[in-house]
Amino acid sequence: MTESPKKQQLYEAIRANPFISQQDLANQLGLSRSAVAGYIAGLIRERKLLGRAYVLPDRRPVVCVGAANLDRKLRSTAAIALRTSNPASQSESFGGVARNIAENLARLGTTAALLTAIGADSSGAALLAHAESLGIDVRGALRLEGCCSGTYTAVLDRDGEMVVALADMALYDRLEAAFIDARQAQLAGAALVVADLNLPQDTVAALARQARRNATPLVVVAVSEPKMARLPDDLSGVRLLILNAGELAARVGRPLADDAAIEAAMRDVQAQGARDLVVTRGARGVLVTAGDDVVDLPAPPVDVVDVTGAGDAFAAAVCWSLVQDDGTDDLVLACRRGLHLSALTLGVPETVHPGLGPSSLATEHHPLSQD
Repeated sequence: MTESPKKQQLYEAIRANPFISQQDLANQLGLSRSAVAGYIAGLIRERKLLGRAYVLPDRRPVVCVGAANLDRKLRSTAAIALRTSNPASQSESFGGVARNIAENLARLGTTAALLTAIGADSSGAALLAHAESLGIDVRGALRLEGCCSGTYTAVLDRDGEMVVALADMALYDRLEAAFIDARQAQLAGAALVVADLNLPQDTVAALARQARRNATPLVVVAVSEPKMARLPDDLSGVRLLILNAGELAARVGRPLADDAAIEAAMRDVQAQGARDLVVTRGARGVLVTAGDDVVDLPAPPVDVVDVTGAGDAFAAAVCWSLVQDDGTDDLVLACRRGLHLSALTLGVPETVHPGLGPSSLATEHHPLSQD
């Protein structure tokens, strides 16, 4: 039987805008709303659509939930002297852990969506416009009146290492569990959800519940030792937790003097429900759980230009690898790719490497994907 031209037109309209309403489809195609509903029901039966929000099987996004900031970097041109003025150069860019991960993914060719909060100011409008220009879906963002968009100011020494950072991120406390519940359809249609710990604890817990209910992988990325308190006690539903050794120590409530202590703490956190952990150690590489083992992966040597964004690049490459179609779900390979992208990012002044493309992490383009 020949497929109805109207049905095909409707399908193409949904491909162009998966969030289009039935009434808008009816107006666009000259159909009644009941006819549109009938066509959509047929497409769902044929598995060309995956239900609510008209999620398309070949375009399931990685949904990034958390911070999107205006980043300011001040880099000293000489050795930093405390309690006095220091000559420095300044730059501004778009940042925030979730936003940085989303941009890396978009540049790598992955369909990405960003759930964040912005203020009713020029910075927020610019943040969303820049994300949209990269193809990131920001239609689920929370727009807040009466507050400023998030800012992150980092002070770097002349070698590019961070000395101190100041973050104004109170607006992300408004990303409450109700915000997550209101976006169930978008989250249910995700290939993977990645959340940073700028979110309130109840929101992270809500994401974990949805991950369990929808069988959607959830990756949680730590942002600082104080914000480890935002990680819920029950980590069931967390596919992967990415954090550094200090953040892990904050979670388990004890100092971690060496790698053996770190590995023991990783097992303790797995017992709390997280399937896997990755502990980043800067220039020493990462430790990653792999079945009954913990694998030590060294970081490639790199001439550091700027450390900002390197951890987010690592997380993005891990997420990119986990949603590939090879079906291996190989976390060690994902971390090798993460170390590769992190090294690339350390070598440029930008928070996200501007030269990334869909082939940047393909196996044949870098040796780090091979054991």
